[in-house]
Amino acid sequence: MWKVSVDAGLGCPNVDGSVGAGGCIYCNVASYSPSRRGNVASITDQIDEGIRRIRRRHDVDQFVAYFQPATNTHGPLARLRALWEEALRHPLVVGLIVGTRPDSVPDDVLDLLADLSRRTWLSVEYGLQTIHDRSLDWLRRGHGYDAFLDAVERSRRRGLRIGAHVILGLPGETPDHMLATARELARLRIDSVKLHNLYVAKDTPLARLWAAGRVELPERDEYVGYVVDFLEQLAPESVIDRLSADAPREYLLAPEWCLAKSAVRAAIEREFERRDTQQGHAYVRAD
Repeated sequence: MWKVSVDAGLGCPNVDGSVGAGGCIYCNVASYSPSRRGNVASITDQIDEGIRRIRRRHDVDQFVAYFQPATNTHGPLARLRALWEEALRHPLVVGLIVGTRPDSVPDDVLDLLADLSRRTWLSVEYGLQTIHDRSLDWLRRGHGYDAFLDAVERSRRRGLRIGAHVILGLPGETPDHMLATARELARLRIDSVKLHNLYVAKDTPLARLWAAGRVELPERDEYVGYVVDFLEQLAPESVIDRLSADAPREYLLAPEWCLAKSAVRAAIEREFERRDTQQGHAYVRAD
């Protein structure tokens, strides 16, 4: 089974004025979404093209449609239903992942996701980034940690699988801050986690801060340590969907090391071996 990324052509409340107008400090949508670098095709055409691309490298016959760019619950309910139903009609699609913001999941949308989850494998992914409101303010996220807690509680009530995105190495965050985020995700029993290093993409507010020398980014070995520390706190059964992030070379300003993702992963595995540890080593179940 393989994820195939699709673009619903939806916007973001932190860009269109619903929450804010400037977007997050790091956001250049084209830098992490190939579909935003050209015309957005239909959902079916995107899935077909994604499958062709994946099959050039992998022998796989089942796919999860991953609604990835922008905020994929930010739109009229009828439009969201049509988009998700179109993906599920594809004969090779066996599940959905819906990426969104924790402040953009009204009850009727969660009810729809819950209805779909009774027919197919489904996960909703929330862009958390950190539990610390001071960092969320610096990131210009437009919401606090309370929005994530609310979204998780309402999603759990409906039996939905929940994923969370976290950025490690944010300016002003110490290792203790990052460990606190890890322990909180463990306490909430988040089903899957995506870890990101902070990277600088062109044409973003972060790029201007970085160019002015006002932001320092972790070196690779420092980031590797953060990752292993973080994963030690998570439950062993929590799925790790990503260990690091990057952008196409034409968009990336820094850090250069994040382009070598296989080398980053290998360094993380070596650090686990050096410590003789594993994911969940420091996890304490709160029953």
